Amino acid sequence: MPKNLDQDTIILCRSCDLAVQRRALPSNVRALCPRCHTALYDVPYCSLNGMLALCITAILFYIPANFLPVLEIHFLGSIRATTVYESAFAVWVQGYWIVAVAVIAAAVVAPGLLILSILLQIIIVKRRLHSAFWQQTYRKLLKNHGVLSQLTMLEIYVISFLVAAFNLSDFSDIYLGMGTFCFGMLFLVILFLQREYNLEHMWRMVHDE
Repeated sequence: MPKNLDQDTIILCRSCDLAVQRRALPSNVRALCPRCHTALYDVPYCSLNGMLALCITAILFYIPANFLPVLEIHFLGSIRATTVYESAFAVWVQGYWIVAVAVIAAAVVAPGLLILSILLQIIIVKRRLHSAFWQQTYRKLLKNHGVLSQLTMLEIYVISFLVAAFNLSDFSDIYLGMGTFCFGMLFLVILFLQREYNLEHMWRMVHDE
């Protein structure tokens, strides 16, 4: 291996430990180990502008998803509509405060923080904010990204809405509100956002003073 190679451009194959120099790749191309053909790295499908568009879209769905009714129940002439917050509060009143906290954390707080974290990362990179404060903030956001991703579990609550509507449909009229649509769209947008987000790629954009 030539001595003038930058060590930051060298990657080890996790299967055969072959040292391979990292090179720039065109979009949608994956680098393979020349010895064992194990996938080494690839180029993110989505650009910063694409992730920025997904973040803005997620914010537009996030607000109505949490404040508009997700279920509307018609039973014996009475109408009851509930939001995510009201559902969590009802569970809290019944004494299941751990479940209520889990609902708020995984369905409201974590997704919101995840969207804002990625949005701030993109702004720091695109605006070339290289001061010590912004770079320290950028590193903290990258370090906490994995925790926020694991806490965000919107798919569980989308399924729970559908299951509840199915179980209650035998003795009442169930209508899925606009909040359900926005919640489902928020889940899809965040799903694509997490798919396109590449933590290793974002780490390479750290600017060292």
